[in-house]
Amino acid sequence: MKLYFEQSNMPWQPERFRYAAEQMMLTLFPEERPEYPAGPLPGSLAEEDNAVVFTLHRGKKLTNVSALVFRPQGWHNGVSRFPSEELDRPPEEAFRTVQHALKLAFYKAGTALLGYEPPWGALTGVRPVKLPTRALLAGASPAQARRELERKYHVSSPRAALAADCAQASAAALESLRPDEVSVYVGIPFCPTRCAYCSFVSAGVGRTLNLVEPYLEVLLREADAAGRALARAGLRVRSFYMGGGTPTTLSAGQMDRLLARCRVALPLGGCTEYTVEAGRPDTITAEKLRVLRDYGVGRISINPQTLQDEVLAAIGRRHGTAEFFAAWELARRAGFDCVNTDLIAGLPRDSFDGFRRSLEQVLALEPENVTVHTLALKKGTSLAETRQALPDGAEVARMLDLSREELSGRGWRPYYLYRQKYMSGALENVGWARPGTESLYNIVMMEELHTVVSIGAGGVTKLVDRAQGKIVRLSNPKYPQDYLRTAEKVLAQKEGLFIS
Repeated sequence: MKLYFEQSNMPWQPERFRYAAEQMMLTLFPEERPEYPAGPLPGSLAEEDNAVVFTLHRGKKLTNVSALVFRPQGWHNGVSRFPSEELDRPPEEAFRTVQHALKLAFYKAGTALLGYEPPWGALTGVRPVKLPTRALLAGASPAQARRELERKYHVSSPRAALAADCAQASAAALESLRPDEVSVYVGIPFCPTRCAYCSFVSAGVGRTLNLVEPYLEVLLREADAAGRALARAGLRVRSFYMGGGTPTTLSAGQMDRLLARCRVALPLGGCTEYTVEAGRPDTITAEKLRVLRDYGVGRISINPQTLQDEVLAAIGRRHGTAEFFAAWELARRAGFDCVNTDLIAGLPRDSFDGFRRSLEQVLALEPENVTVHTLALKKGTSLAETRQALPDGAEVARMLDLSREELSGRGWRPYYLYRQKYMSGALENVGWARPGTESLYNIVMMEELHTVVSIGAGGVTKLVDRAQGKIVRLSNPKYPQDYLRTAEKVLAQKEGLFIS
């Protein structure tokens, strides 16, 4: 899709608006990719059938931002207005006002041509809960925060309610945090096999078994470095989360070494939440679960993604539903009283009825947490390359609606939510919890409420300064091989954390 910016009245260079325009384009027309034709705006656009022309006109009282959208089915001009005096505010505030107006104008024109509005309206970011959280912290009621999403961003009522509910969990989590607390993430980028939908930085141990031990050695050293940095800064760990990949790909002995080192190296005395993603049922054993319990891990995930064996085969899982139920029983017998399980809506060979059966079987187990994901068709995944037949967006929306109705009706509450690019139906991922079992780490990580120190390949440390409204991101190398090759640089970065 060609994106044109009429420059004569634009108070900023058009390049600053490209990201916002592209995000709205992907929301409305996900199959398109942006083009920026060189040279001035063409004198005639009569022949265009896949383009947008953005213009701005400042009047005495009102400023109009318009988006003239050309598509094969016709054209439409969307207009968004705001008081012209807002252009006289500090530059960044004025820029955000124009940016929002540009996105909204594009949205109005695009939805008029499409004949429908997406569930999240004109919202394009991955963290829609930030907006209602901000409103709550400013004194708004949940109902007012919800209405702002509906009126200002055209979010559908069910999605606005979801976001407002999650915002209440976010505000409560923020109130519980102390200035000297951080969270720690430990990444284990290995899995038994790679799932067809997976775009995470992870490697199947069958091909990379020789990397696991050297990786673990560097990981232990990085935990030491992180612990020294936290101690110097007078910080302590509030929540500890080990993810992946699949951490339980490690042997019981390897897990014991890692958790023992973390206990010694990190300031965990005030830690109130220990989570390990057990994830794949085919990695879970009674011995590994005993190790986790011995180190105080209270939360684990056992994630089948579906309880339809034909769907498991289609996504490359090496286990069936029987292994999931066996792993679940092992976890309960081991004493875990906070277990999460994931389901994905929109998987190949799945259907609304198949998803309903999976959901019913999961809910019958009474898990404390249930996370319902929407399939995101990411680049580089085997699913994106093979283009297997998938449920369409309307059917996936029915799956999500069913999960919302069943979970809320049976006592679970939404507490964190995020979106991704290329999601079926432009929907969302939602974490549901029995009241009192919400994962603090999931909330603080997704809503960026405080600093998260990440250890391991693919980890991103986020240094959050809420007073200044700043976040500094420090990334570790994505792949295990690169992490090992640059180990000394990784360790030096950790040692230098919190040094001004």
